[in-house]
Order: sequence, then C-alpha cells, then structure tokens
Amino acid sequence: MKTGKGLLGVLIGATAGALLGMLFAPQKGADARRKIEQMSKEYSDTIKVKYDKTLDDITEKFRMTKDKVSDLARHVKTREEKLKKGNGVNIG
Repeated sequence: MKTGKGLLGVLIGATAGALLGMLFAPQKGADARRKIEQMSKEYSDTIKVKYDKTLDDITEKFRMTKDKVSDLARHVKTREEKLKKGNGVNIG
C-alpha cells in the first residue's frame, strides 16, 4: 500500500508541476489550455488505472480471506461432528 500512495503522490506532484510550467511558459493561451487539458486527461487516466488495479487487488485478497475462513469454519464443524459421534460427547 505504501508504494501505491507514493506513486500517487509522485503523479500528483508531477501533474501540478507540469501544469504550472505550462501556465508560465511563453505560448498562446489556447495552446497552453490544450496542452493542460491533454496532460490532465493522461494523468487522470493513469490514476484511474492505478486505482482500479488497487481495488481489484483488495477485492481479490478479500475473496481469498473469505474462502479461507469458510474452509476453516467447515473444518471445525466437521471436526466437532466427528468428536460428537466418536466420543458420545454432547457438545453445545
């Protein structure tokens, strides 16, 4: 997660620097606005891809954890039933 936050910070910083550089560069306003718009779209697309990948990773880890917990619960229940049958013990 630290890498993702660091990358996001770098992207935001680079975007801000590029935008400020274009605003102060000696060129026509229309050209500068067009470049700013283009760069903003590129950076927002990059951030969206990174966000989507991170969300997919979190979703997959959650699913895996849920599956492991379900397997463990099934194992415990099976073990409990075997103990009840095998020992004649009344658990519960």
